[in-house]
Amino acid sequence: MTDAFTFERRRRALHGWLLLSPALIMLTAFAFYPSLATMVTSLWSRGTRRNPAEFVGLDNYRYLFDDPTFWQVASNNLLYALVTIPASMALALVMALWANSKIPARSFIRTAYFTPTVLPMIAAANLWLFFYTPSFGILNQIGALFGAEPVNWLGQPETALWAICVVTIWKEAGFFMIFYLAALQTIPPDLKEAAEIEGASRWTYARRILLPLLMPTTLFILVNAMINSVKLIDHLFILTKGGPSDSSKLILYYIWENAFAYFDRPSAAAMTVLVLALMGALAAFQFLVLDRRVHYR
Repeated sequence: MTDAFTFERRRRALHGWLLLSPALIMLTAFAFYPSLATMVTSLWSRGTRRNPAEFVGLDNYRYLFDDPTFWQVASNNLLYALVTIPASMALALVMALWANSKIPARSFIRTAYFTPTVLPMIAAANLWLFFYTPSFGILNQIGALFGAEPVNWLGQPETALWAICVVTIWKEAGFFMIFYLAALQTIPPDLKEAAEIEGASRWTYARRILLPLLMPTTLFILVNAMINSVKLIDHLFILTKGGPSDSSKLILYYIWENAFAYFDRPSAAAMTVLVLALMGALAAFQFLVLDRRVHYR
């Protein structure tokens, strides 16, 4: 009896590992191994044919922290995240509330909101070039009707990063709206009716009932928005290429630039490790703190 029980337990364990093996193989090949290889690369110097790479420990990180361009890029990315994340989430919630209400042509409105999401990144960036072009851009043409001077939106350090933020908010709000819309449709209408019977205002209903019930979805969207805030590169290639004077350069573009333009793989690896460490810390904070508060555990 014991042998049969042990055999059955091993058979189930083997069956479970076989089911997990495709995911483990994919994660090992495309996540675990590249991450480990990046960490190892960040500890070696930049090698050439005449001067092979040498183990330098944390020197690449030390040089990185002494690089003013890195701090400029980091501050750009921080500002970019602080602007795009709350703006796109708030806009997505407003769009979802409107698309979920009883209005005419509701399906058309939902499709119109979601359309920017399905556009390729390069196509969306080229589309916005027609808005930002100094000579015949739509924004400057509208401003000319009111006597405003033309503005080189992508060619000035004061406006380049803000122009990128607008494109990102426009692109991501429709995507986040889908999740809010799905969450809104799971909320029983009886809750709103009960709140109205109790004399609660719309603001009280939204603050006390609607927003708490949407918190799991909000946390999910927040995590996705934070990940997206450090992986933007497509728009920069088309719109600004990180300029002018590094005013719109973000971390992933700077990593690509070091790795493939300057052929400085150790510096690029060091920056990648820092980004992974930051995202790991945010993920730990999410699971250990925010997730418990959101789900009331």
